[in-house]
Amino acid sequence: MQPRNMSMSGVVDLAAVKAAGEARQKAEQARADAARHGVAPAAGRLVFDVDEAGFEMEVLQRSAEVPVVIDFWADWCEPCKQLGPLLERLADEYAGRFVLAKVDVEANQLLFQQFGVQSIPAVFAVVAGQALPLFQGAAPEAQIRQVLDQLIAVAEQRFGIVGAPVAPGEGEEAAAPTVPAGPHDAALSAAHDALDAGDLGGAVRAYENVLTDDPANAEAKLGLAQARLLQRVQGVDPQAVRKAAADAPGDAAAQIAAADLDLVGGHVQDAFGRLIDTVKRTAGEDRDAARMRLLELFEVIGPDDPRVTAARTALSRALF
Repeated sequence: MQPRNMSMSGVVDLAAVKAAGEARQKAEQARADAARHGVAPAAGRLVFDVDEAGFEMEVLQRSAEVPVVIDFWADWCEPCKQLGPLLERLADEYAGRFVLAKVDVEANQLLFQQFGVQSIPAVFAVVAGQALPLFQGAAPEAQIRQVLDQLIAVAEQRFGIVGAPVAPGEGEEAAAPTVPAGPHDAALSAAHDALDAGDLGGAVRAYENVLTDDPANAEAKLGLAQARLLQRVQGVDPQAVRKAAADAPGDAAAQIAAADLDLVGGHVQDAFGRLIDTVKRTAGEDRDAARMRLLELFEVIGPDDPRVTAARTALSRALF
């Protein structure tokens, strides 16, 4: 079976940034607790077995620091015996850019059910506490590499999560890296809390403050784009917005408002397509307004998403 197309943003996850910050804090606390008790966590290794009892610490909390790939397998599964060693070799070769957690489904039925696994082998990932389906079945190495490369890019660009490099073959001996607090962690945490509490104005101001000091901060960029989107749709009448857009296909303002609703509802391609069509049929200020809103929505989804890549190409064609 070929790997399924991996989508990191099936719907707009407006809690994604906050989840990353919370997972990072939990990971730091777990390391401190482990150090006090003289326990070496599985997170210090590139490949490790995980069960239901250790899943939160070894996978969820670790996913704040490095993408965690999960291999669901069983001893009776022949394809698993082909895929497992390949994934282990790749984990060693990628040298800390992801870690591999192996779950025996016979011994961990609850995890099997919670992830909605239908057949094995099945491979998932967890990034910043969020589960992402990667592929099912034994797949060719070249395609697995493509999936892993995309996963790593998403972790870095969207969540600012970069695995700690280790020398090949040293993963089993490596200690869990200590990740120092970033200069803007407190401000980002406050912004995430404001966003979660519905204080959209406060969240916008907090993210803007971070970006004033650190214009390249990916976490703040994503949070700001999400907070602004929520501000725009707050209190609107969805039926009235959609009727206005349907009645006036050439009205740029009506189409822009409807595109915001499309995106909040998870209809990413509809939102992008609506704005690209608006760019095609308008000119001057209206055209520029549709173009700028489309670029803002790209920030909400993330530059690595294939739908953004396709929409950028379509926008270029519409403009030139």
